[in-house]
Amino acid sequence: MAMNRHGHVVYESSQFRAGVRAPAVGKVDEIHRLTPRTTNGAGAADFLKDLTEKIRATFVYAGIDVTGTQLFTGTADAQLAGRASLVDCDPLPATAGTTAPFRDLVTAMENALDLHHHRPGTLARLASYLHQRTAGRIGSLSQLIRRAAITAILDTTEKITKPALDAITLDHLAEQHYRPRKPGPRR
Repeated sequence: MAMNRHGHVVYESSQFRAGVRAPAVGKVDEIHRLTPRTTNGAGAADFLKDLTEKIRATFVYAGIDVTGTQLFTGTADAQLAGRASLVDCDPLPATAGTTAPFRDLVTAMENALDLHHHRPGTLARLASYLHQRTAGRIGSLSQLIRRAAITAILDTTEKITKPALDAITLDHLAEQHYRPRKPGPRR
């Protein structure tokens, strides 16, 4: 770790300092929050551009609706866009051919739970419901299971049930998908 001349903390791996040429991946999340039209945003965008030029690594920029942001438009920002390939990540499908990636994810998350009275396989059997409830979005699924687990600990049941999952309000996007707004009475 070192300080640069602007007082920012810079993290360097021991591989980087030693000049090791191993394949590397850098991940920058929440990229949609970057606004290159501001002084700080322009500095951050320049920093990301410099990283792609100076470090032998593949960079993954993750964000929501990045094509609708200012990040990849304009003359200066086109430099960053010229170094990136867009991979549109749709929600995780319930099935993909003969596999069930969503159920597999639910199973992995369930296996990580440490609830004393929770029966293994309960959430995996609810995979179809969970997919519908979260629209296949991993963040919504994680939030739902985490909140249900916290509730189970606090109410001392130490297990997650479908009624417990139903009682949890999720993010707006998931709620709109699962519980679409009902039309009002006609006038």
